[in-house]
Amino acid sequence: MKNIVILISGRGSNMQAIVNAQIPNARIAAVLSNKHDAAGLAWAAERGITTGALNHKDFADREAFDREMMKLIDRYQPDLVVLAGFMRILSPAFCAHYEGHLINIHPSLLPAFPGLHTHERALEAGCRIAGCTIHFVTAELDCGPIIAQGVVPIIEGDNADNIAERVLAVEHQLFPQAVADFINGKLKVDGHRVHGGTSAAADTQLLA
Repeated sequence: MKNIVILISGRGSNMQAIVNAQIPNARIAAVLSNKHDAAGLAWAAERGITTGALNHKDFADREAFDREMMKLIDRYQPDLVVLAGFMRILSPAFCAHYEGHLINIHPSLLPAFPGLHTHERALEAGCRIAGCTIHFVTAELDCGPIIAQGVVPIIEGDNADNIAERVLAVEHQLFPQAVADFINGKLKVDGHRVHGGTSAAADTQLLA
């Protein structure tokens, strides 16, 4: 049995998808947040999952917060740390501490559109597709080795909210699979390429 710690900042819909997947040989050891009132904490606690929070505003700088968050995470002896909507830029020390055991989901087809406002930027750029990327985390923002990607079309008349809803449905399918692939030892990193991941195009039912 391998321990997973999931970090969230809000309702944690991807965290919920991972929990609901009931991945064999995986135990959700804790769900943690940088916000005490994150809605996802209550959802996890209702299901008997240990929760905790540290308010990043209580710390002098990012490095100080990350040091305390690492101490909290390490109480649960994680084999994998999952960023499921954890809206913090992590320090190099944090990324190094969990190197190879820290994954994130990002709402774009990296390397396109790292950072924020991905769907708005895709529309402005005239993209015909959008999607999400699951990747190992490195100190360089949204640049770690790609585990899996999911693709959806951008339809005439779309706005950012339409795209976000369509992408989120794919995220909820793809993220639990990526976690399962890690737990089962299927992911092998070779330089900047990950072998053994699963990618997906949107189901036609999601395109209506």
